Amino acid sequence: MKNFLRALKYSLAYRRRLIASLICAMMAAAFWGLNFTAVYPVLKILGNNLTLQEWVDQKIDATQKELAGHSDDLATKKERLKVVEGWGDGRPREREEHKVSGEIARVESKLDSSATRLWRYQQAKNYVIRHLPQDRFETFAFLMMLVVVGVAFKGIFEFFQEYLVGSVMCNTLYDIRNRFFRNAIHQDMRQFQENGSAEMMARFTNDMEVMGNGMKILYGRVIAEPLRAFACVAIACWISWQLTLMFLILVPAALYIMTKASRMMKRATRRVLERMSSIYKILQETFRGLRVVKAFTMEPYERRRFNRATKDYRDRSMRMVTIDAFAGPVVELFGVVAVSLAILAGAYLVLNQQTHLFGLQMCSTPIEPETLIQLYALLGGMADPVRKLSSVYTKLQSSAAAADRIFAYMDKTPQVQANSDGPRIQRHCESIEFRNICFSYQKGSTILENISLKVRARETIAIIGPNGCGKTTLLNLLPRFFDPDHGSIVIDGVDIRIAHLRSLRKQIGIVTQDAVIFEDTIRQNIAYGHHGASNEMIEAAARKAFAHEFIVTFPNGYDTMLGEIGRELSGGEKQRIALARAILRDPTILILDEFTSQIDPLSESLINEAMKEFKQGRTTFMITHKMHTLALADRIVVLNAGHIEAIGTHTELLGSSALYRELQEALLQRRAA
Repeated sequence: MKNFLRALKYSLAYRRRLIASLICAMMAAAFWGLNFTAVYPVLKILGNNLTLQEWVDQKIDATQKELAGHSDDLATKKERLKVVEGWGDGRPREREEHKVSGEIARVESKLDSSATRLWRYQQAKNYVIRHLPQDRFETFAFLMMLVVVGVAFKGIFEFFQEYLVGSVMCNTLYDIRNRFFRNAIHQDMRQFQENGSAEMMARFTNDMEVMGNGMKILYGRVIAEPLRAFACVAIACWISWQLTLMFLILVPAALYIMTKASRMMKRATRRVLERMSSIYKILQETFRGLRVVKAFTMEPYERRRFNRATKDYRDRSMRMVTIDAFAGPVVELFGVVAVSLAILAGAYLVLNQQTHLFGLQMCSTPIEPETLIQLYALLGGMADPVRKLSSVYTKLQSSAAAADRIFAYMDKTPQVQANSDGPRIQRHCESIEFRNICFSYQKGSTILENISLKVRARETIAIIGPNGCGKTTLLNLLPRFFDPDHGSIVIDGVDIRIAHLRSLRKQIGIVTQDAVIFEDTIRQNIAYGHHGASNEMIEAAARKAFAHEFIVTFPNGYDTMLGEIGRELSGGEKQRIALARAILRDPTILILDEFTSQIDPLSESLINEAMKEFKQGRTTFMITHKMHTLALADRIVVLNAGHIEAIGTHTELLGSSALYRELQEALLQRRAA
């Protein structure tokens, strides 16, 4: 529950609404309990031929006579005590004195009880009954009207309580989601890849909703229902606290059952949430690769895979349903047993006109049938909130499990720190140096080993090598998507691990193999990363990337909305928009990762023309195997199995590197084919 309590701290920002909801819950509980007080006068009206005014006068007279009788009896007992005190010392005197003192105490107790009842009848007559109609039916109708008004007011307060609690829950989830997104987006790439986007989506959506439901239950039902039960208990205790206590005697056993069930529910919920994450992963993979699924006729396989995941989710969910369904009937059974015990005890007292049960005093005077029925109505009114609370604890444990998953990620500290106080990377850097770089994604699986490379300012470096040799990984270290395990990357003598992170990344522009297009306008996609760019600047960048010509053919031009992942664009058009984005950013360091590998020859030719101009005055890193792209490079670095095998120009490498020759021969054969 620790993390769930942490989530509740976010709701303290809306404590005024919580206080208002508490007041509404108290008022609703008061009306809930007061409605049951109408049972007694209604039974009195229906059970005899007296009006309530006549009945209360009769009760006052009878109680006054009873009070006078007790007073006379008390005086007699006290006179008897004085006589006994005059006896000589000895055993007989002590026994008689003890006996008379006990009788005096019992008479005084009866006297106090009668005085209290007389006060109650007088208060009821002066402040309530004298305002009621004299006619019995009119009184009955008036009482029914009061019950209806009480229910209406209770409903109004319940509405506002639910509304305020829902408002607090929605606003709290809003704050937590934004905080969660802020933490998630600042995690480094290694941590993000460990969890995966599907797992993150599950925590943002399903887990967050489960946690929100727990908050709503806590601030709503957990507060409102006990208050309703307390209102009934308070009035019931006023009638007979002994019988009420008998009803409550089984509460500890019910709480024990609920505690055991809630622990099982928390474990079951954690497993259900994990299975939901698996479903998200399958959906994401299948829909993203739907073209491949259809091309390879793998629909049956994907259906079976999804069926297995949903079946597992169903089985785990059914365990939650079973636990939740078990808690309610068990608590209700305990409630029925408790009410039955109270009914049996009360019926015995009423039918036999007794005040003691098993030697214990249950009331000062015999209980009236109407009083007993009202007491049972109050106990029934208390049982309903208790029944509703029976499943609350298990649901709160479900929310606690969801909160554990959410805060487990929110508590992660990024390994790549921003270093807000670190030295800033200046715009026109003079040199970039990779010093003995070693890197691995997992221990024991080395990707890069002892990479050393010095790059001069405004130099263009092409990096080539077989698939999996570490080309992209090496360049991902430059903007600090990852940090090397050993060694360092130094820009103008500053280790980028201690440099100001934002100043470093602001100097870098990236165009990747899979151009990232956001579901927004073309204008906003180009201006992404350059806030405040004017329309003229955006259009100039698009012209340099040879994108302006196809953009103006769209009906809304630069304001055309692009679909999910840019489905309105071809591969070449996506790359040109991505290149325009990098041009508008005007970076000092440019990273091009297989940026022409998936586009047609015409688009490739246009992008290469744009690159010839754009790379001037910038330090550029390219991952490519295409000859006309390699021609843009000042030097070529050949990587093989995480090592630098050779560095030089195209001509130099043809003579010195066997691997480079093999790569070129394979490229020529592919072009010839």
